[in-house]
Amino acid sequence: MAKIRHLAGCETGKDSGASGHAPTLPHLDRSMNLFLRLLLLFITFRFRPRCDVLGPARKRFVVWPADLDVLWHVNNGVYLSMLDVARVDLMLRSGMARRLTRAGIYPVVAAETIRFRRSLQLFQSFEVETSVLGWDDKAFLLQHRFLRGEELVAEAVVRARFLKRKGGTVTSRELLELIEKEQPSPNLPAWIAAWNQENAR
Repeated sequence: MAKIRHLAGCETGKDSGASGHAPTLPHLDRSMNLFLRLLLLFITFRFRPRCDVLGPARKRFVVWPADLDVLWHVNNGVYLSMLDVARVDLMLRSGMARRLTRAGIYPVVAAETIRFRRSLQLFQSFEVETSVLGWDDKAFLLQHRFLRGEELVAEAVVRARFLKRKGGTVTSRELLELIEKEQPSPNLPAWIAAWNQENAR
């Protein structure tokens, strides 16, 4: 269970761009909902195509009853849990999770912001597309796009850092060496660069 929590980025200081949300339906615990999605992912990822460690990677989801709030659409906070699953999917299918485990390294979410454009309803299917936008000396910036067909439902940006299980942090250079990437970071969009700089303090 601890391994799943680390991979999912559950040790976080989340800073969502959304403010306030209706309560979820009380009949199922949200943490169990996340656990079931992660368990299903660990069982099935070997049967799906590999992806590059920087993405993009797409993970298909279906809206479950426990995802809904009292207004009968996906609760704002559930989107963030789905991002955890999408990141684990990227790490597993790219082989990055195996390298991190061997090196005694795990990721954490330092900050995230999300923008909602449409709502998701019960039993609708959609995909979350995950890509690494770039990095600075200490953290990586990821973009998540919720797509229903080609329609953009929501989009999020995540600042993720990597820590050593024995203590201490992992620099971006060290991580790039681990995943065998040598290129410099792509240029970030201006607003993401500003957001990242603010959250790097």
